[in-house]
Amino acid sequence: MAHRAEYVDDARAAAAGASTARDTLSGMAERPLAADPFVATNGHLVPRPPAPVRRRERGPALNIVLFVITCGTTLLAGTQSQGSPTFDVFRSSPTPLAWLLSGVPFAATLLGILVVHEFGHYLTARANGAAVSLPYFIPAPPLFSMGTLGAVIRMRSAARDRNALLDIAAAGPLAGLVVAVPMAILGLAWSTVVPGAPGGRFGDSLLTLALTRLIVEAVPDGMMLYTHPILDAAWIGFLVTAINLLPAGQLDGGRILYALFPRRHRMLSRITVGVLATIGLMVAAGYYVTGHHWSVVLFSALNWFVWAALIRFLIGLGHGPVLDPTEPLTPARRLVGIGCLVLLVLMLPPVLIRAD
Repeated sequence: MAHRAEYVDDARAAAAGASTARDTLSGMAERPLAADPFVATNGHLVPRPPAPVRRRERGPALNIVLFVITCGTTLLAGTQSQGSPTFDVFRSSPTPLAWLLSGVPFAATLLGILVVHEFGHYLTARANGAAVSLPYFIPAPPLFSMGTLGAVIRMRSAARDRNALLDIAAAGPLAGLVVAVPMAILGLAWSTVVPGAPGGRFGDSLLTLALTRLIVEAVPDGMMLYTHPILDAAWIGFLVTAINLLPAGQLDGGRILYALFPRRHRMLSRITVGVLATIGLMVAAGYYVTGHHWSVVLFSALNWFVWAALIRFLIGLGHGPVLDPTEPLTPARRLVGIGCLVLLVLMLPPVLIRAD
């Protein structure tokens, strides 16, 4: 989910003026690294950012293995999500391992969102001449989880300027939403209203609440919306996209923030961490005042405290420089960047699991 910038310095590239690398996916030659030129596009002379020692090039074997494992863990996680009559019948099938097919709607939807998200970054970075790795998918234990913690892509060279940086950062979330929004609409259309209490369901963001109001008729008292696995996966896709868009560090939102306000990036990243902790306190206080069990109070706050701690101590608040910091951000890209921050507000649910 966080993309760690790594600047690659190649002695041969410095001598020849360009560096080529074998594309591990298609065998095509990679474009020159973004850190190769010394003269900016607007004529300013800009020094090359400092770079660590070049790491040995790796093939795609690890990427493939992690993706296959993630397919398995998300499939197992999907078997816990019911609501698809077509695939639920496999749970009682006498055929060995046929029960795994019940997890297909959830796993296929979630992986589709994540794959499109990550390759949105990858292809846009390549189009902008940046050297990037293939996605590293992160599997997670399927019990009581979504089976994955998302994926990361390593940027092995600095972006040429803030325009390229914003293009690369925004491409992933926007591409993922091209899949997530239609899947959420389809999942809502295939969900059913059944008798039961609404407790323990996913919390609503402004986006999911608006989609639900548009597609699903009002749920009467004593009834609940029995969500389709595709809707469950789309909800998680929205959540993962929203977390990536948090304006802090080297998350997608942090890169967009740096493109928009490079001098205020670290300060605004600190504010983001504080806002996350504040949301946790406010949600916990709301549950405490309304008389919920202490476990609900603790769980509602813990989610936000964990994300605040991960950003502060693991992802970090800083961001590496672009090659040409003097190139101005175009007005159209500034609108895209602001639009991505608006999407964050629309997609981030204050309460992850409702305890009605």
